[in-house]
Amino acid sequence: MIELPEAITLGRQLNEALTGKMITDVFNSNSPHKFTFFTGDPLKYKQLLVGKKIMSAKAYGIFVDIILEDHIRISLSDGINFHYGNASSQIPSKYQLLLTFDNECFLAFTVAMYGGIAIYQGMFDNKYYNKSMDSISPLSERFDKTYFENLINKETKDISVKALLATEQRIPGVGNGVLQDILFKASIHPKRKILSLSNKEKENLFISLKTTLQGMIEGGGRNTEKDLYGNKGGYMTLMSKNTYKNPCMKCGGAITKENYKGGSVYYCPSCQPLK
Repeated sequence: MIELPEAITLGRQLNEALTGKMITDVFNSNSPHKFTFFTGDPLKYKQLLVGKKIMSAKAYGIFVDIILEDHIRISLSDGINFHYGNASSQIPSKYQLLLTFDNECFLAFTVAMYGGIAIYQGMFDNKYYNKSMDSISPLSERFDKTYFENLINKETKDISVKALLATEQRIPGVGNGVLQDILFKASIHPKRKILSLSNKEKENLFISLKTTLQGMIEGGGRNTEKDLYGNKGGYMTLMSKNTYKNPCMKCGGAITKENYKGGSVYYCPSCQPLK
């Protein structure tokens, strides 16, 4: 699933590959998927896109935007998989949308679980998109200790650390995937209540949030996800589906995997005690 490191990587790669290219054709889904959520009428996508030039591509939180001339945008959310190739590449046998370009390349979008494809001219009225656009990025200098503490302090309920960081897009682009390493490095259990955190633990969590995300971005995304060209990211996850059967790298103990708040969490009971 696309989270901030993958969104930034995809935005950069799309910008490098597509800027200046023109869309020559649009092919609608050849494999209907009931959890692909389209904004706008897909049958009108071709009329809107063909002949339009790509101006740039950008990432915002869990969204990747392809920006075209005439104020047209393609906004893609966290469940979309990207497949870019040239004339000799194999187009996916099943796709939810396929674009071709004047350099004989193509870009196909597929969905495994769920995902959103919005193609529109003008504004995109979507709650999570607006949050991604308007919120302060955790990579920004403006996202400092005071800002982070205010995020915690304004919560009216004693929610868990996972709920704070990975639900409601309070920090756009931070989800259940990147959360695992952030909490492991901060030695904090995903079920810990935010009001139980000491000032030192809050500081550790803030530092881990910033440095872990930066490392993931510098690595071109996590190794559990793929980039525009089908390559796995270069950041080697510490706590993920790839590693939870291995012993904890800090203490050598067993890693716990369980479902919590709509997704799997991975943690070391010894290094991340539930206080």
